Amino acid sequence: MSVLELHGVHKLFGDNHVLKGVDLDVDEHEVVVVIGASGSGKSTLMRTINLIERVDDGRILLSGDDITDPAVDVDKVRARIGVVFQHFNLFPHMRVIDNVTLAARKVHGTPADVARDRAVGLLEKFGLGEKVEDYPDRLSGGQQQRVAIVRAILTDPELLLLDEITSALDPMLVGEVLDLVRDLKAQGSTMLMATHEMSFARSVADRIVFMHGGRPLEVGTPEQIFGDPQHPETREFLARITHR
Repeated sequence: MSVLELHGVHKLFGDNHVLKGVDLDVDEHEVVVVIGASGSGKSTLMRTINLIERVDDGRILLSGDDITDPAVDVDKVRARIGVVFQHFNLFPHMRVIDNVTLAARKVHGTPADVARDRAVGLLEKFGLGEKVEDYPDRLSGGQQQRVAIVRAILTDPELLLLDEITSALDPMLVGEVLDLVRDLKAQGSTMLMATHEMSFARSVADRIVFMHGGRPLEVGTPEQIFGDPQHPETREFLARITHR
């Protein structure tokens, strides 16, 4: 079953046609990784799925529900999707435990004690058990990003969107965040992820989507995309990014 379906999605910003008829699907328990040069539409794609940006044409379905319907309850849709962006977006005046449980308590109506117990369990599982009562400024960048991921998965979202989650991190901290994503894949999470980490994309993705010029130019398994790309644009991008 497809958790996410995009049919002919277009997005314009004035005269800038950023998404040009995107067709894409993500099946349950699948990890789809989006790659492509800056400006290819990766982040805009993520923002349309989470309804931060409304599409100009086309449809987006979440577990069969048309979330691009103008009458849709945006807050209810977002409550079904976990999102982690490149900047951690933790509230600096709130402790880790309060950051992690806020949406569960305020949006989903989870009792505070239930939310706390689940949050503590996840934080301990992912090596953050000693940070429960700390404020974000006491954490490293990698720790803050792991807290943001725990916050996103606390409510068991139908879909997890990860947009360049390591790009703001020191290279020494990237590995600990990517290890957490591997754990989520092993647990069967459904994920759509944009990244510049090619070795990670190759190891974790079920399918790779190469975005070029506002649309998916090539879609395939990691073995096919990295081992035998069919389009010259794909080959050029991979050659450029792997020789940096």
